[in-house]
Amino acid sequence: MALKRKLVPQSVYRRQLATRLRELREASGLTLTEVSEQIEVNQGSLSRIETGERGTTPVLVRALLDCYAVTDTELRDDILDLVRADKEQQKPWWRKYSTVLTPTRYDGYLALEAGAIGLANYQPLLVPGLLQTEDYARAVIAQMRPDLSADQVDALVKVRMERQESRLSGERPAELRAVLDEAVLHRVIGSPTVMRQQFARLVQAGKQPNVTIQLLPFALGAHPGLYGPFVILTFPQPTAPLVWLENPNNSVYLESQSDVQNYTDTFDQLRASALSPAETLTRFIRTAEELEP
Repeated sequence: MALKRKLVPQSVYRRQLATRLRELREASGLTLTEVSEQIEVNQGSLSRIETGERGTTPVLVRALLDCYAVTDTELRDDILDLVRADKEQQKPWWRKYSTVLTPTRYDGYLALEAGAIGLANYQPLLVPGLLQTEDYARAVIAQMRPDLSADQVDALVKVRMERQESRLSGERPAELRAVLDEAVLHRVIGSPTVMRQQFARLVQAGKQPNVTIQLLPFALGAHPGLYGPFVILTFPQPTAPLVWLENPNNSVYLESQSDVQNYTDTFDQLRASALSPAETLTRFIRTAEELEP
């Protein structure tokens, strides 16, 4: 399995722009070398724009569109909108937290999540970040990142809460499908009180039209999710989906069609084996009632 590592993955808009520009060049019958000679821009720079490794400017894109004989006004405007949107996404709301985000590549994930329209998240041990309460998130981060100061932990908690507001609410919320292993219910994070609040949050979230939560019961035994947690992110067409795997120091993302399909098949198997959303919410309520005071 090939793992692709980058500090900050391309924004959704940059990936769309790269695909559109490459398709237009190929449709024109021109090679990168010929385009480079015609508009007098380094061929390597053009290549990196077509792979999404670097951004570009409206001026250069207009020159490329002229070179490719693209005269359709609506098409030109759509492509230039992608250029502007990519530039805007380089100024994200989480930049002020960069000192605690960058070491774990978390900022890279946020850049991807910000443009996703769908998130399929499997978690075997913890409540997914988008569904955590503030107290649960603080307890998790403090224990998993003992190297951080109290202020840094608070900063990461704020990021997690802002993520929830940004992706699960608003005018265009993402669709979240979450599958949790039953171990999540029995691992007491923080305290019984924190867990009861967390279960209440899960019940509340599970009633949102854009959120589906399912539980894998212990009775299932071994299953494909035992390899570990993952997130499948889907984006507006024509941007292809990808898989995010979080690690302590070098989180990675997988882009190849075969890798994404393998994880998609695994997620579909997990959903098919899990309790229904209604049964899952009932289990949350019952488990909260059974917690010691």
